[in-house]
Amino acid sequence: MKRFHPGAKARTRRGSGLFLFAAALGLTAGAIAFAPARALALLVREVSNDQVRLLNARGTVWQGRAEWVLTGGAGSRSSAALPQGMGWQLAPAWAGGPALKLKLSAPCCAPQGMDLLLAWRAGSARLELGRQQSLWPASWLTGLGAPWNTIQLQGSLQLQTEGSGIEWAQGRARLTGPFELQALDMGSSLSTLKPLGSYRMRFEPDAGGSPQLQLDTLRGELKLSGEGRWTGGRLRFRGQAEAATGSERALSNLLNILGRRDGARAHISLG
Repeated sequence: MKRFHPGAKARTRRGSGLFLFAAALGLTAGAIAFAPARALALLVREVSNDQVRLLNARGTVWQGRAEWVLTGGAGSRSSAALPQGMGWQLAPAWAGGPALKLKLSAPCCAPQGMDLLLAWRAGSARLELGRQQSLWPASWLTGLGAPWNTIQLQGSLQLQTEGSGIEWAQGRARLTGPFELQALDMGSSLSTLKPLGSYRMRFEPDAGGSPQLQLDTLRGELKLSGEGRWTGGRLRFRGQAEAATGSERALSNLLNILGRRDGARAHISLG
């Protein structure tokens, strides 16, 4: 009669346990690898407080396309979609710790794609934007609701990053490099004069990493200038708007909205 050794039974149980563990691990990896793009759309909507929506998302979490829509948030009727939508590619990486590489491609605005890196360690995380340039329609901002849907900007927003990034640690965000936003050939529903002008907003970190803003006019009939900085998560900005000679009447209503009037000039104060 064949004798059954107790060790064989234990090895059988261990083998079954390893098989079940491997199967569960494989199923989990498969679920992550083939998670539908809808899962990412739900995450983005939750994180953005419903101000960014990925509609008609197709593909997977790791590679897909969707219509990118800005809204005024939950309950808002304001919305605006980015022309031709946007695609993404997401891949795991290592940058001194676990990280994710994200490449965004928007035919209308960033045909060469935009590369981002999100890395994290215990208690901190950072987003790196690298060196790149993109051009976005200012009208997209109307989807965010007030005051953008009242101003109804026209023109283009050119974003240029210079090895820029944002770092989060101990509940505080800090800017790690400069970037520049140029508002080109801007117009508004609040003025019949078009274009109003082109402007440059440069953001640089101070010694503590808090963003500082410098606003200058590149060209145009409406002259804008000023300086600002983020303090306690809020922007404090002081500047002025001025109509060029001969454009005072055409810009009078807009100057009244922008700030406290002083002849052909308005003093702007935020925060």
